Amino acid sequence: MTTTDMPRPLDADAKQAVSKKGPRNAVGGGLRRAVPATTLLWILAGLYGLPVLWFILSSLKPASDLFSYPLTLVPDDVTLSGYLTAWRSANFSQYFINTTIVCVITTILTVGVSCCTGYALAKYDNKWLKVFFVCILATTMLPGEVMLAPEFLVVRDLGLYNSFAGIILPAVLTATGCFMFRQFFLTVPDELVEAARIDGARELSIFLRIMVPVSRPIMLTLAILSFQWRWNDYIWPLLMLNDPKKFTVQIGIQSIVGAQNINWSVLLGASVISMIPLIVVFLVFQRYVMNADINAGLKD
Repeated sequence: MTTTDMPRPLDADAKQAVSKKGPRNAVGGGLRRAVPATTLLWILAGLYGLPVLWFILSSLKPASDLFSYPLTLVPDDVTLSGYLTAWRSANFSQYFINTTIVCVITTILTVGVSCCTGYALAKYDNKWLKVFFVCILATTMLPGEVMLAPEFLVVRDLGLYNSFAGIILPAVLTATGCFMFRQFFLTVPDELVEAARIDGARELSIFLRIMVPVSRPIMLTLAILSFQWRWNDYIWPLLMLNDPKKFTVQIGIQSIVGAQNINWSVLLGASVISMIPLIVVFLVFQRYVMNADINAGLKD
């Protein structure tokens, strides 16, 4: 009669060692892969952040210390004279109000129009819609300077010269916004729309009650981008406005630059002031973009 050796059962310590060996290796391997990527990101962040830090710290220096040799990063004498002079010499409060009006209205219209256009391009099968989408994308292949002259002539002939409407209307429809919403709505299953139609929902109800809520991350992302674009816009408002009471922030900063000399301390202070609203908007809304569930309302 032959006998076979039965495997001896592992004791508790051996089982614990075997069970922990795999996760530990996985954690160690993941950590080794993450360190180079994290280090590279920190290096890139330093390369991008150092000029901005130098810019902000330079705005706190007196004008006489800006070009002193050797150059220093941290100011020896911190002063806010550049900020105070910039705010008092230029009508910055009015500039901020004008720019806020333009940015808020344009952002709302841009998000709404882009959402409607992207939904139509993604969920309706029509050859003319495809041609329209190609025409929208074709505008990205032309430099913005090429389109300034015809846009100016159209706006002038419509009687919108030297008005906020002349700045807002040409900026409502953007190729970037339409493309973002179209690509997002393509990821939404068509079965969801068909089920709503079978239940008797109308097209407007489907769009407002289903598509708009699930596209909230894209809406917030485009809103941040649109607000930034309009706040930093300089060329188009410069062409459209000739009334100082309607100037935007960027034109107001340009008015600080003198014909013979430039007060760099005042110019740097005004530039930093113009950055504050963008930083606040991004810090407030970024968590909504990062934490939003793109697949909300959808089932596998």
